Amino acid sequence: MDGYEEIRRQAHKKFVADIKAKAHAANVPAIMLGMGAVMPEPEYELPLEGVKDTAVYVLSRISGEGSDRNAVSGDFKLTQSEIRDILILANTCKRFMLVLNVGGVVDLTPVLKVPNILVLSQLGAITGDVLADVLLGKSYPSGKLTTTWAAGEDYSQIGDFGNEDDTRYREGVYVGYRYFDSVAKTPIFPFGFGLGYTQFSIDDPVISLEGSHVNVAATVRNIGSASGKDVVQLYVSVPSGKLDQPYQTLAAFAKTKELKAGQIQHINMNFVMEELASFDTARALNVLEAGDYLLRIGSSSRDTCICGIVRLDHEVVTQQLSHAGGTPDFEDWKPQSQQWTYTGEAEEIARAKVLILNTDALSTASQPSIPEIDPKVIQLVNDLSNHELAWLCLGNYRSDNESSSVIGNAGFAVAGAAGETTDRLQEKGIPSYVMADGPAGLRLSRQYGVDEQGIYSVGDAVPSAFIDFMDENLMAALGFKKSGEMARSGKIYDQYCTALPIGTALAQSWNLEFCRTCGAIVGDEMKRFGIHLWLAPAFNIHRSPFCGRNYEYFSEDPLISGKVAAAITLGVQSHPGCGVTIKHYVCNNQETNRFRSNSVVSERALRDIYLRGFKICVEEARPYALMTSYNLLNGVHTSEREDILKDILREEWGFDGIVMSDWVVAGVKHGVKKYPYATAAKSIKAGNDIMMPGSEADHSDIMAALAGTNEVVTLTRDEVVNCAIRVAQVGFRLTESKGRLFNIIVKDFE
Repeated sequence: MDGYEEIRRQAHKKFVADIKAKAHAANVPAIMLGMGAVMPEPEYELPLEGVKDTAVYVLSRISGEGSDRNAVSGDFKLTQSEIRDILILANTCKRFMLVLNVGGVVDLTPVLKVPNILVLSQLGAITGDVLADVLLGKSYPSGKLTTTWAAGEDYSQIGDFGNEDDTRYREGVYVGYRYFDSVAKTPIFPFGFGLGYTQFSIDDPVISLEGSHVNVAATVRNIGSASGKDVVQLYVSVPSGKLDQPYQTLAAFAKTKELKAGQIQHINMNFVMEELASFDTARALNVLEAGDYLLRIGSSSRDTCICGIVRLDHEVVTQQLSHAGGTPDFEDWKPQSQQWTYTGEAEEIARAKVLILNTDALSTASQPSIPEIDPKVIQLVNDLSNHELAWLCLGNYRSDNESSSVIGNAGFAVAGAAGETTDRLQEKGIPSYVMADGPAGLRLSRQYGVDEQGIYSVGDAVPSAFIDFMDENLMAALGFKKSGEMARSGKIYDQYCTALPIGTALAQSWNLEFCRTCGAIVGDEMKRFGIHLWLAPAFNIHRSPFCGRNYEYFSEDPLISGKVAAAITLGVQSHPGCGVTIKHYVCNNQETNRFRSNSVVSERALRDIYLRGFKICVEEARPYALMTSYNLLNGVHTSEREDILKDILREEWGFDGIVMSDWVVAGVKHGVKKYPYATAAKSIKAGNDIMMPGSEADHSDIMAALAGTNEVVTLTRDEVVNCAIRVAQVGFRLTESKGRLFNIIVKDFE
């Protein structure tokens, strides 16, 4: 291990030097190329001495915000050293387990003969305990994959990924398993796949139909010799008519309780037929086309059988909508090859029970009702000056300390918080509320002090992964100070937060109650440390396995993404005064040129894939806030698109929280790109209520737009007032909770 550590240290040194050289050549700060960049694992020649009959090999991969992954050895692919050692151990040891301490997909093609592969994932504070319990048989794996695992070349090559300026989603709705199934391509491990220490059977499925509600009941039996849990999945093959359809789509799922050997559990899965409607771009509506809807039940997307058919005799429009999101410069791809099938499928269809759907039972979606805003809040905001309105629509910046928020560390009330709303208006009765980043629990400074100057972080203010790419001048320009550089007095407090499993690991549990419990843990700690809004959960679609931020997201499927996000939201918001910020809205599926990349997407793919998870979460859990994404959508920044913020989010879904931007920081803008950065005035005009983290330049931008002197956009006072009212209203909802532990600590100290 000492030899390995030295090899890795030298490799890291060269990795950092190479990035700095590239940054120098491009005339950009090294931090902009180094942020999120991950060094591929190095090759090595080290002996495997002393290994006899038992071995555990831990394969580790990480990725990060700011950079995408690559299909190279040591990243998406295995190194020759890893392949050699894994195969030697598997062939020579009586007991061998390959443990994957990873945040995303790894191409395991060269080592598939290994009999025991555990996807441990990255589980935060309890990772070591979990691995020990699984190895010793005290516990067992019971998760299922929420992303298709395949060789790099087998993933869809139809759409672009990682383009610097324009990334075209030409594959349309054929994302993940929808693509693999529809072109009959066999992955290494399919969506929904997962093994434990026992086996299960799914018996006697029975379908029923009440109105448009479909229910599938089945009996799950543990037919093995050990205890375990199973995840039963229900897919539907939607008939292709005017609109082409994937082979199948996940419609529902259920996880059993722990079943001992021989035990059974009766489970029910249900959904409403309206949820299967597809967006017809030509007519701007959601439609269920006539035909047979094949219901498939099983333990993964490639292990299902037909359990029934719902027949619809004629087309039904379920919702009249509007055009939104812009228009791409291409037509979505449609599969031409044979869809996947299996032996006996035709016979299953022929003998399946058929239920006729009465079209009168299908409901047409109505306009959601939005709670009225407190008249007192309206009056408070209307009494503000234009300058004060602009402050309320910006984060709580300090003119002499704006750029310190480059890594989401712009808070003043809580050490290490990502930001907060303005505190300039508290004397006028408008509260300020504090935001902390995620995604795997709260991200705060681990220790803080309080002295006559206020609250300050103890220890390095810059994450260790960033320090390699920041020189002293840049550190000073961004407002960061190293440990001990400035003496501060006062008492020191601990501010440790629970490290929770990463997003993908949560989703792979397929256990919504567990996800809700994790959310409740976050909510409890928010109250302890004085946080009002958690900047999570994030649940952009795993469109490509190479997105560097996939570990933070849940799945390639919008249904499980939305359901997990809703469960976490309900857990956090079960604590009064605590809210979530769902993100990143929308089509934030790569990190390359993340501030100014343009996602070119069809309206159908936008609504059926990329917006659907957000819709589920908004309608089921009513999150307090939503964050727009850095990227553009069909040529316009998402924070500047009125059609997706007002027409879809508020009018169609009934969202009544605040919309905030991602952290657009004036101090680190650089380079010449095809598209500009998002601006405060344009964003507010579109209904993006608050620009984070805020700056004097943003304030000037808004004031010029109000005065009619902004060259690119004009704002009316009413447009700013509407955004400001929502910011204030959410502030009152969040701060009505009394007795926040953080405030008590500071008060006692004073």
